[in-house]
Amino acid sequence: MHRLFWKIFLSFWAALILFAGATMLTASHYLEQARQEERVVSPRERLLAQAAEAQQIVDREGIEGLKAWLRMIDRRELIALLVVDADGNELLGRPVPPTFGERPGHGPRGMPRMGRWQQTIRLPDASEYRLVPDFQGVTLRRVLARPRVMALPLVIAALVSGLVCFLLARYLTAPLERLRRATDAYANGDLALRVAPALGSRRDEIADLAHSFDRMAQRLQELMDAQRQLLRDVSHELRSPLARLTVALGLARQRAGDATATELDRIEREAERLNELIGQLLSLARLESGIAATAGAPVDLAPLLAGVANDADFEARAVNRRVELAASGPAVIAGDIRLLHSAFENIVRNAVRYTADGSAVEVALAPDPGRAGWRVTIRDHGPGVPEPMLARLFEPFVRVDEARDRARGGYGLGLAIAERAIRAHGGAVWASNAAGGGLCVEVRLPGEKEAVGN
Repeated sequence: MHRLFWKIFLSFWAALILFAGATMLTASHYLEQARQEERVVSPRERLLAQAAEAQQIVDREGIEGLKAWLRMIDRRELIALLVVDADGNELLGRPVPPTFGERPGHGPRGMPRMGRWQQTIRLPDASEYRLVPDFQGVTLRRVLARPRVMALPLVIAALVSGLVCFLLARYLTAPLERLRRATDAYANGDLALRVAPALGSRRDEIADLAHSFDRMAQRLQELMDAQRQLLRDVSHELRSPLARLTVALGLARQRAGDATATELDRIEREAERLNELIGQLLSLARLESGIAATAGAPVDLAPLLAGVANDADFEARAVNRRVELAASGPAVIAGDIRLLHSAFENIVRNAVRYTADGSAVEVALAPDPGRAGWRVTIRDHGPGVPEPMLARLFEPFVRVDEARDRARGGYGLGLAIAERAIRAHGGAVWASNAAGGGLCVEVRLPGEKEAVGN
């Protein structure tokens, strides 16, 4: 029985059989007990004894004592006893069957008439009541309501069935919870987690799914490792011809004089851009491979952001823009100051590139609400980003507008490098369109103690 379908089917079937069997056993036990009591004392003799007991209670305690005795009998016995006056009203206000006033014999459909079961109870004031057993009031609801008859065995059967269902549910959901944790890890970029080894020798559909998950994660990890290795190799290989191109460009400039200065300047600018792109590719490759791990040294974000903002503001004023910083006190975290400087510089420079002329890029540093960390907000006043593109903004080579980004000199790597650097410090970064226009990038970094604890 290795397949999950049969485990579910047979487990529920066994629980239902157990419950039905307990019910039938309890009913059989009750009927057998009733037959044993009938052999010792006949129903007629039992009724006479109850009538004598009721008469003694009336003589001793009056009508109120009789009512209390009737309530006790009603709670304890399966067959209720009704006490009816001459007008046909029951002493406790319970409904009275119409056959109670008939003569001895048999009523409709073979039901016994109540005349021969009636017993008379006389009160001190000479008034009379009839004591009659209510055979017609024995219903399934009344049987189930008698604790002495059915309730306790049924509760035990229900508890045992519930335990079986609980164990089955636990058996089914435990591996699904492992699968959920694995998918969360995959979504966060950790493809090293495997699920199947934790399931042991289990063989069913969930185990098959776990093995498929592991194969998928293994294949994705191999593809991503190959992509990163290719990125590193190509970037390194491009550095050598680029260096030779720069040397040849210097020699050509010396020999050609001013005749080709414009063309050579153009070649030099493109070579510098290519060199910058290769540098960014190498930085991205190092961050994704984990080579650029954080050193864990104390870093104060306030002076770091002040330096980034001052440099960006100097460049922004040349194009009629500016950068404004709002920071409050020291903000110490554990990390690599070089990586953090690169991350914030890429985000701020990207904001300066797209903010409107005459506007300011606003950089704010404040404690992270509800967390032992810090939050940095960089907001520009540009055109913003289409909502479908927000989730992809930190992917490599993603551009909102290809023509516009190329014209502004962007490669689609700056925000990707920033996101990897922030994530390497245990932080998170996300973007949203600000109210009133512009893009707002928020960075959350853990505090020094929190980062050390991680």
